[in-house]
Amino acid sequence: MTEDILKKIKQLPPLPESAMQIEAVYQDPDSTFNDMVKILEKDPLLTADILKAANSPLYGFSREINTINQAVGLFGMGTVRGFALASIVKKSFTLDLSPYGIDNDMFSLLSKKQHALTTSWCLRKENKLLGILSPAAFLVEIGKVLIAQQIIADKTQEKFKEALATAQNVEAAEREVTGVDTPEVSATIFEHWRFESGLVETIRNCQNPDGASEGIKKAAQILQVVRTAVPINGVITEQSIVAAKELIVKYDLDIESFDRALETI
Repeated sequence: MTEDILKKIKQLPPLPESAMQIEAVYQDPDSTFNDMVKILEKDPLLTADILKAANSPLYGFSREINTINQAVGLFGMGTVRGFALASIVKKSFTLDLSPYGIDNDMFSLLSKKQHALTTSWCLRKENKLLGILSPAAFLVEIGKVLIAQQIIADKTQEKFKEALATAQNVEAAEREVTGVDTPEVSATIFEHWRFESGLVETIRNCQNPDGASEGIKKAAQILQVVRTAVPINGVITEQSIVAAKELIVKYDLDIESFDRALETI
């Protein structure tokens, strides 16, 4: 981690109390569905953000979700935690993704598509992983915000543009120009905010799942597949699907559920 970006991470404001309460409820093995609902309902703005996210056509529900109770019942506590944390965390950053050639709406769509694909793919057979994968899929790209800030501050936009055109992938271009990549920066942000180690490790190892511990490896593999299928511009292509399916075969993941999830989004 470079000193400049580490300094930016250390200067991030603490997360609001609502995020801490959500985490406390989620991490408490004795907490219930109703405990999560009560915490979320205390914050009307957050409730509105969650319901807006849950009603996205990307998730394929035919009827409108009108209450937090419905959202938690349909998606589960882990996924709704992801909706909530994504809303809270993104308000902690000033977004300027221009070095990547994308605007804020494209960046938001990228996160939403990665999350929707992850959720639809894992909701039935890998539901137990969604507690980690839901926030990870929503927030794994947040490191790009600080990397973009550093590129702008260093006036290396043209160098980065050239690297994006020639490097093997976005992470290789990031490392070439700034010395860090998105998963490393994102993981360090959540480590700074004291999120659980499983979430941090999943994000940190999503480019190299073999480096993850056994309990986290499958989550890191799934996140790598999703980030491959949904590239930085948020446009899923035949090429990105082929590359993602090569990883699915390599890791012996469920390709039929993945195909159904692609149809949903």
